[in-house]
Amino acid sequence: MADQDFAPRLHVLLARSANTAVIFRRGPSKRMATFGWDRATDEIKVGQWLKGRIYERRADLSPDGKHLIYFAFNGKRRSETGGSWTGVSRAPYLAALDLYSAMGCWEGGGLFIDDKRYWQNNRYFGDDDILRHNSGLIRDSDARPAQQFGAECTGVYYPRLLRDGWTLVERDRSDRWNKWTIFDKPLARDWVLRKIANEQVDHPPGKGCYWDYHQLRNTKSGAEIDLPDWEWAEWDRGALVWAEHGKLYRAPLPDDGALTPALIHDFSDYKFQAIKAPYETDGEDAPMSTKARKRKARKDAKREKVGRA
Repeated sequence: MADQDFAPRLHVLLARSANTAVIFRRGPSKRMATFGWDRATDEIKVGQWLKGRIYERRADLSPDGKHLIYFAFNGKRRSETGGSWTGVSRAPYLAALDLYSAMGCWEGGGLFIDDKRYWQNNRYFGDDDILRHNSGLIRDSDARPAQQFGAECTGVYYPRLLRDGWTLVERDRSDRWNKWTIFDKPLARDWVLRKIANEQVDHPPGKGCYWDYHQLRNTKSGAEIDLPDWEWAEWDRGALVWAEHGKLYRAPLPDDGALTPALIHDFSDYKFQAIKAPYETDGEDAPMSTKARKRKARKDAKREKVGRA
C-alpha cells in the first residue's frame, strides 16, 4: 500500500516548563516536518521540512521549550554529516546550531537535563563527531539515563517517558522480534492512561517498527476504553491530548465512558516547502570551527578512498 493511503503520522514533545510543544509530522515516509504549538492559544506554525527521516523517539525538547535535540537520516554519504546526524536547534526549527555526525542509524539523539545541558545518545562520546557547536548549551559527558533500554529509539524514548511521569508496569521480551513495554500515567478521578509501546519487526501496515497502543482504565469502576488509533497521547493541564489519523485532539476525562474530542489541528494537507530558519546564515546553518573543518576533510578523504576501492 502506498504512503499516500495513510494519514500523516504525528508525534509530540511537550515543554515541561512552558506552554509550547514541537510536533513531528511524517508523510510521505521520506518527508518530515516540524511544527510549533502554542498550547495556551492552540496556534500552530510550521517549523521546517526535511527530505529524510527524523527519529522522533530519539528527540527531546528543553524544559523552557527553546531548544530541540533530534536524530535524523538522509543517506547522503558525501554530505557534511555523512548522511546521519544529531542536531540541536532552536525549536521548532531543524537548522542545527550544534551538529554531530553519526555512523548510520545506530544511537543518536538525546535528552535535555535542564535548559542549558543535554545528554547525547552516544556511548562512544568524544570530540571526533563534533561538526559544529554554536548553541551555547553544554553537552554533558557525565549524564546518562538511570535506566538503560538499548541504544536506539527505546534508549531515549523510554527514559523520556519515565522522566515525564510515566511508570514502567511490565516488559515482555520473550520474542526477540516482537516486544512490548507497558507504561501507565495516573490522571484524575481514578483514571489511568496506559501506553503499550511496541517494538515489532512484523509491524501492522501504516505503523513503524516502534509504535504505541493506548487505553484508558479506571481503577475504581473497572471501566476500560481501548484507543487503537491513538498514535501519541499525553495528559496536559487537566485534559487528554492525542494524535489520531493525522489530527491533534483534546478532551476532558469521560464521565460515562465516552470521550468528547475537540479538534486542535488537522495536519493532513501540508506539502513539502523549503523553509529557512530565521537564525540561519546565507551559507551553512552556522560556521564550522577550524577543528571541525579538519575532521570533515579527514572523513571526506576516507570516504573518497573507500569509494575508489
